[in-house]
Amino acid sequence: MINLKEYGWNEIHEENLNALKDELKADNYVAGRVTLEHKRMYRVITAEGEWLSVCSGAFQHEAFERRDFPAVGDWVAVERMPGEERGIIHAILPRTSLFSRKSAGTTISEQIIAVNVDIVFLVMSMNHDFNARRLERYLVAAYDSGATPVVVLTKMDVSDDPDHYLELARELCFGTDVFPVSNTTGEGIERITALLENGKTAALLGSSGVGKSSLVNSICGEETMAVQDIREDDAKGRHTTTHRELIKIPTGGVLIDTPGMREFQLWNESESLDSGFKDIEELSTSCKFGDCRHESEPGCAIRNALETGELTRERYGNYVKLQKEIAFLDRKMNRQAQAAERDKWKKVTKGMRKHPSKKK
Repeated sequence: MINLKEYGWNEIHEENLNALKDELKADNYVAGRVTLEHKRMYRVITAEGEWLSVCSGAFQHEAFERRDFPAVGDWVAVERMPGEERGIIHAILPRTSLFSRKSAGTTISEQIIAVNVDIVFLVMSMNHDFNARRLERYLVAAYDSGATPVVVLTKMDVSDDPDHYLELARELCFGTDVFPVSNTTGEGIERITALLENGKTAALLGSSGVGKSSLVNSICGEETMAVQDIREDDAKGRHTTTHRELIKIPTGGVLIDTPGMREFQLWNESESLDSGFKDIEELSTSCKFGDCRHESEPGCAIRNALETGELTRERYGNYVKLQKEIAFLDRKMNRQAQAAERDKWKKVTKGMRKHPSKKK
């Protein structure tokens, strides 16, 4: 038997499963966690073993958008097919957190990175590939997910100036833990693994070549993931991880490794933008006018901070850019929702015309 507590199972999930079984009168459903997803097929770990599973027909019929389907990290109610190592997923248990981004490209759709995550490790390397603006984006998305963000700076053993990158990350990430590590020497790894005790779940987020796969190997104490070297000419990496996968670690807890992402567009995190820019939020409260737009109004604390150098123009510029990006996404999603509603009623009206009610 597999101990699901080692995969993050707890009393809250137990209560949710029991409530679902009572509602559906289905005692044959068991709990499982999605460890791998591939084209609407899922690897699900249960107390009885790991099953290749699919969603039931009723489940798929009621699912409309991406977040209605299972994702890596989900706890699901699954039924074993008689005599097979296969299962049928009937429901997703309530999620404790959801980390997502806008899908790459021009399509307005959501891409789920991981769910039911306690900690999001935002991984960056201490070299020329360190990107302050990208880290700010990661931080906003992490706050919105409901998980606790932790910044992990890799390659400290080969960095020309590790203290510089450490100070820069701490300046950007107010109130967020920042841990420097070396996957080669193992320095700092124990501080990371200590966070994952008691069945905690963490997701790794970072671009290609920052050392995520090496970090997984360091945490697991074995060659769990393949690794590739970064390119020497620009310090940028090649893709190693090509899919999301949930990995149990020997010291307790689980990791969700994700493919490297150079493009990271926010998915409607307007309420969490201020959490990632606490310094700007605090400055804005000192403006003379409550509705200050930080343009030409007298007594603007933001403009004063920009002039004195207390706030850099690059950081404020990224804040404004993210505000515009989220506002644009909101408008696009509202138009899409309105169009979907119109299409729905057109189909209803068309159906009524084809099948008019019979007159008595």
